[in-house]
Amino acid sequence: MTPHVEPDPQAGAAVKAADRAHVFHSWSAQGLIDPLAVAGAEGSYFWDYDGNRYLDFTSGLVYTNIGYQHPKVVAAIQEQAGKLATFAPAFAVDVRSEAARLIAERTPGDLDKIFFTNGGAEAVENAVRMARLHTGRTKVLSAYRSYHGATSTAINLTGDPRRWASDNGSAGVVRFWAPFLYRSPFYATTEAEESARALQHLEDTIAFEGPATIAAIILETVPGTAGIMTPPPGYLAGVREICDKYGIVFILDEVMAGFGRTGKWFAAEHFDVVPDLMTFAKGVNSGYVPLGGVAINAEIAATFDKRPYPGGLTYSGHPLACAAAVATINVMADEKVVENAAHIGENVLGPGLRELAERHPSVGEVRGTGVFWALDLVKNKETREPLVPYNAAGEANAPMAALGAAAKKNGLWPFINMNRTHAVPACNVSEAEVKEGLAALDAALSVADEHTA
Repeated sequence: MTPHVEPDPQAGAAVKAADRAHVFHSWSAQGLIDPLAVAGAEGSYFWDYDGNRYLDFTSGLVYTNIGYQHPKVVAAIQEQAGKLATFAPAFAVDVRSEAARLIAERTPGDLDKIFFTNGGAEAVENAVRMARLHTGRTKVLSAYRSYHGATSTAINLTGDPRRWASDNGSAGVVRFWAPFLYRSPFYATTEAEESARALQHLEDTIAFEGPATIAAIILETVPGTAGIMTPPPGYLAGVREICDKYGIVFILDEVMAGFGRTGKWFAAEHFDVVPDLMTFAKGVNSGYVPLGGVAINAEIAATFDKRPYPGGLTYSGHPLACAAAVATINVMADEKVVENAAHIGENVLGPGLRELAERHPSVGEVRGTGVFWALDLVKNKETREPLVPYNAAGEANAPMAALGAAAKKNGLWPFINMNRTHAVPACNVSEAEVKEGLAALDAALSVADEHTA
């Protein structure tokens, strides 16, 4: 249970005033936003200075996999700060070595070398750089309906509208359609058809781009912000085969899907696929201190045995971040957090969301696994027309804005993107908390239903 906190609106007003005076927020028109002043958080909940408490169905930005303020992770950060708060990345430091060991123990195959970054976008930047240097090629293929970060190369690899303002064509980025049966670009009617046609489309794209020019293919194992579209059986294995056929590096982006989110340590385990490079961040330490990285296979690591790798970061493997990672991974193992995520998805969250879909005409499709789910909201279940247009803003986005407001009024903080609401609570969320969230979402969906035809 979260502690009782006395409301303090005056303090909240001061926090809000300082924010509006000095903080420049990401992805926002600065004069049009009204950020909530947060007074505290614990477990699956956070609260404001007016005494309103919210069940967080966003996990921050899908990263607080063990919830807020886990005492063992907080203690580990405090202990590390007292022992060695920071040190340059060129040295061997015990907590950095232990974090790398624990991560390598859990990555699939021979992804045993870990390059640490400060977050997911930097991980993608460095994975692409490694692939280009390893192959001597330039082009990188990425999917529409994807998100890989907001730094220079990562944003150009991204396949959603946040790319458009910065789309100055990072050299050699080529996009293709990944499988998504509910809105199939291949006119498929079954998962088998969707997988086969998507793989043929990818191989055709490679043929026309020139296989010898392509360094890497990057995919989110399960695309996150773009809609949680679990790939159909055989697709990722087919991409692996195509990469092997043409000598292309296969990069899986597990920044959002990794570290228990899908009910496995890494989503790749669901598909029995081993990439050449894997990016991670977010859940590695539940976001308590910024940390990301690239897990590297033996062949690519060997490229840099005698040849310097031309990349690095001042805070690579920061001791406080690594201490948080060590503590988080140990907590997840000791408290069976990954197993809980699998159980919640299979027995509580998944069935609960499907029940909502049966009752609400606005829910076109439910998809997901573990604690990684999306509701695709529609105007009409037969036509599958999205509840709001692609990349809607202002009045055009009013139905989704109303849905969000209704959820918050009922004590649920929702993850809303375009015509979807995602259900992505902490991996250690309880059954009771999920049922509370489902009840609030049920009430909020009644607002969306008013916009169906």
